[in-house]
Amino acid sequence: MEKIYYIYILTNKWHTVFYTGITNDLIRRVFEHKMHLVDGFTKRYNVDKLVYFEQTTDIHAALHREKLIKKWKRTFKFDAINRMNPEWKDLYIEMIGETPQLATLVRGNKEMA
Repeated sequence: MEKIYYIYILTNKWHTVFYTGITNDLIRRVFEHKMHLVDGFTKRYNVDKLVYFEQTTDIHAALHREKLIKKWKRTFKFDAINRMNPEWKDLYIEMIGETPQLATLVRGNKEMA
């Protein structure tokens, strides 16, 4: 079975900060960002809204694409996000469906941070 790799862009609620990453488990990784489980940029700047992602089975292509996206000018990122997600919805919530338990967990953890 081939692994799938995801290149993703997160932003904050004001869309002023972007983070580009790569993972082989998009739902788990975004959950980690939302729960602030890992210290670093996304925790410090509250960047946890999944607004864009791509997928591939080629790890080398994924790594190359991540590096390219990180070099993109801000307007390129806005254009790519607008094409995929014109309403700038949190795609994580779209993927898993927001349940009352998840909403409480996510909001509760942010209040504790």
